[in-house]
Amino acid sequence: MPTCLYCFVFQTNDSLPTHINKKLIHKNLLKETHTDRELKNKKIMGLLEFSKLPINTLVGADWKTFKEVTANRTIDTHYRGKYRLTKAVCRLLSTMKPLQDRRYEKLLANKPLEHDPVFILGHWRSGTTFMHNVFSCDKHFGYNTTYQTVFPHLMMFGQPFFKKNMSWLMPDKRPTDNMELAVDLPQEEEFALTNMMPFTYYNFWFLPQYMQEYADKYLLFDDISDAELKVFEETFTKLIKISLWNTHGTQFLSKNPPHTGRVKELVKMFPNAKFIYLMRNPYTVFESTRSFFTNTIQPLKLQDISNEELQENILSVYTKLYHKYEADKQFIPEGNLVEVKFEDYEKNAFDMTQEIYQKLSLPGFDEARADIEAYVNKKKGYKKNKYQYKPETVELVEKHWSFALDQWDYKL
Repeated sequence: MPTCLYCFVFQTNDSLPTHINKKLIHKNLLKETHTDRELKNKKIMGLLEFSKLPINTLVGADWKTFKEVTANRTIDTHYRGKYRLTKAVCRLLSTMKPLQDRRYEKLLANKPLEHDPVFILGHWRSGTTFMHNVFSCDKHFGYNTTYQTVFPHLMMFGQPFFKKNMSWLMPDKRPTDNMELAVDLPQEEEFALTNMMPFTYYNFWFLPQYMQEYADKYLLFDDISDAELKVFEETFTKLIKISLWNTHGTQFLSKNPPHTGRVKELVKMFPNAKFIYLMRNPYTVFESTRSFFTNTIQPLKLQDISNEELQENILSVYTKLYHKYEADKQFIPEGNLVEVKFEDYEKNAFDMTQEIYQKLSLPGFDEARADIEAYVNKKKGYKKNKYQYKPETVELVEKHWSFALDQWDYKL
């Protein structure tokens, strides 16, 4: 990958950025992948083993952000090679950031948003990806793409080249849960924000020893400074405008679990934003989150963290995030919030999607009906990971998350 990036810098042709073809994206969402390729890519990222990538996603950060994220942080000895290579590629790619900045200032900076966003909230592994994919079948929505999560500064310049190479390296499925994966498919925006500013919760993927500190400050905004909050607001607005430009949408559709802890600030930024909150069986969420975090952190981390520490952090962050949302949802104007059990949504996604559109007064359902129905019907055969709850899992969840079990009436 670094060789490809190096070659790009010295290309003589000036490739103009290409907007996303939404018809192609919807075909991507609906297509059946080849069984042989699925099996081949279950644990493989293109030609590279997912857990042994030589760089991490900070390659797409701007140089200022990279320096601030890693400043005064210890890089464990056996990750220093990855750190140095990531740093070198990041420094190289950062030289192209001013090209996008100039285009953004010229085309988008002063352009107001037509609509406030729609936010899909919920803890990790609560079904937010499935709902995001369903709603993104509506072409009036714009969204952050998988490519954009890694290269947010190479959207309005250089996108065709980098996207082609990223697509070559990627599998068709997420290694952790078998959900479809492609460069232009909808993706949560926190990774993109992580590469655009140093004030995000997802710094923990690289520096997991500081997970609780990042949670309190950048997930819950409890200890965030006014200056840091201002940077968040400006950066997030910039990301939204570029996402809409890239996907030809008129309303931003967000799926980002960390936003669950930022409801008060999001309402302040977007007074008429719509919110959909997903709740899922806490026993399943615990098992799935532990598996997801344990696997995903391997190619990203620059520090070690024990499985026991990671588990304790998962238990703690769930509790903090749950109570922060419950405390702050009062700031959402009446009629702008729908709360859904994922188990109910999964059983009847099409009808419940239509119901959510009606409750939130969202436009576009009739035009998107056929695409939504086709995607939902295709997913009826989707095989999810199955979890058998061990006694220790039941004990941990009932000890730490009994409030969620009681409020949403979940039982074994």
